[in-house]
Amino acid sequence: MKILVTGGLGYIGANTVIALAEAGYEAIILDNLSNSRMAVLGDIEGILDREVPFYKGDLLDEKFLEGVFNKEHPDGVVHFAGLKAVGESVALPLKYFENNVAGTLNLLKVMKAFEVYRVVFSSSATVYDPQNPPPFTEDMPLGPTNPYGDSKWMVEGILRRLSETHDPWAIGILRYFNPLGAHESGLLGEDPRGIPNNLMPYITRVAKGELKFLRIFGSDYDTMDGTGVRDYIHVADLARGHLMALTALSRGRGLGIYNLGTGRGHSVLEVVRTFERVNAVKIPYEYHSRRPGDVAVSFADTSKAAKALGFKASISLETMCRDAWRYEKTKK
Repeated sequence: MKILVTGGLGYIGANTVIALAEAGYEAIILDNLSNSRMAVLGDIEGILDREVPFYKGDLLDEKFLEGVFNKEHPDGVVHFAGLKAVGESVALPLKYFENNVAGTLNLLKVMKAFEVYRVVFSSSATVYDPQNPPPFTEDMPLGPTNPYGDSKWMVEGILRRLSETHDPWAIGILRYFNPLGAHESGLLGEDPRGIPNNLMPYITRVAKGELKFLRIFGSDYDTMDGTGVRDYIHVADLARGHLMALTALSRGRGLGIYNLGTGRGHSVLEVVRTFERVNAVKIPYEYHSRRPGDVAVSFADTSKAAKALGFKASISLETMCRDAWRYEKTKK
């Protein structure tokens, strides 16, 4: 079975390509390289010891998508491709709506034209209304606080309506929280261009000496130490969750929405101190003002995914920190 992975050279996408291939699927990668690197394809092929089809292009280019589908005839799609920085989305909302929403619309139109009705969508915990008391459950009210979250919420709405049509759509929406760590090979980790927006690659670049200190945005949240609390999940667990969701879609049409997380929260300072402890590296940090759109506490209730998919995150925060540091030290 062929599965098209959009954003397949990105951090989560690349790790999911490995999980799919090892489970017997034939993965096809599509990526525009806006926040990924071509060298990742070589790393994927090195791990799998075989070539993987790759197409460079953008979801906003409908003709390009038609060409990919016409050549490969995928049986389903795992859709990661999208912009994902909360702070940037506040400054550039139109860019996020065009890329994340319009790009997904193009993808879905081409899927329908080629009668490909199975899709797993990479959503986000940012779709939840922050007034909800954590842990967040899938049936809680939604209310994003930033354009990035809005774009995910809009796509979820489109997918929900598609599932109500007469077409045989089988749709999985995965709301996941904060991925950390790297592939066990040390080859596939988080390596954003420029100054990182996410916590762990910022920490590892400080540890490596490429950045002088970690910027912690907010020290006065109503949390145990004043810093934001998030549900951090190892990227290998997350990739396995996408595989389980794709398998579940083979059972028939419909829509399933699932949280993927560990079910507990860690503060930014907890992550920093854990990283320092397990890697014997000091991380200097400075406090800065809260970023627009950030919330104080976000972690998942994962019972639905456990019951419906058999999913349970199993990799510890300590391992996430070790794997991330190993990747940073050895990356090209």
